[in-house]
Amino acid sequence: MTADSTFQEAGSRKVRPVVRPKVVQPAAVVKSAVKPAKYKLHGTATFYDNGTTAMRLPRGTVVRICGAGGCIDRTVTDYGPTAGTSRILDLYRPDFFLICGCPSYSGTTTVTVGVY
Repeated sequence: MTADSTFQEAGSRKVRPVVRPKVVQPAAVVKSAVKPAKYKLHGTATFYDNGTTAMRLPRGTVVRICGAGGCIDRTVTDYGPTAGTSRILDLYRPDFFLICGCPSYSGTTTVTVGVY
């Protein structure tokens, strides 16, 4: 090294950006990712503080419950409302009000249950 030597700062070299190849994407198709239900039940649901229960379905059955406030997927955890009533389902309290879309003092709501 001499007194008239120059230094080059690290990273001061110009680096060409990497050019990525163009990829042709297939056109988007609007479809539902949810498989169709085996069958549907229509009736009344109430809230219950010990999980999701259903009178006509065995434990472990996966259901999609839809009401005025929206839909949720749940697994039946116990046998539900007594026979001879219009109730088909008892829901965990937070789930009930999520589906119901109604005020907190409501006790029943109309639901559609898709069985999977």
